[in-house]
Amino acid sequence: MQNLLLSLATTPTPMPTPTLRDGITEDQVTPGLLGFIMTAFFVVATALLIVDMVRRIRRVRYRAQVEEERIAAAAEADIVAEEAREDATAPQEARDTKGNGYSQGSSLPRE
Repeated sequence: MQNLLLSLATTPTPMPTPTLRDGITEDQVTPGLLGFIMTAFFVVATALLIVDMVRRIRRVRYRAQVEEERIAAAAEADIVAEEAREDATAPQEARDTKGNGYSQGSSLPRE
């Protein structure tokens, strides 16, 4: 088995003939103008698809960023509203008896 592998590894392969077979012209084995045009079309179409895909991905990322900012602003507004609600329900001993605000340093006149 070793001899077979050694002989296959060291035996040179025959060189192909540099000429074409009889009856075949060079136009039949090369892509020619039509092959070039088709290849160019696929390259241009692929480039346009990539540009369109990148634009759509940017748009989705931008929309996600705007949505995150909107959610953060809404959460901040909820926190501010909660703080305002807590301030409105402050302890009654801090208010004066007429309900004119806080009794400490209140500048509203009493009746």
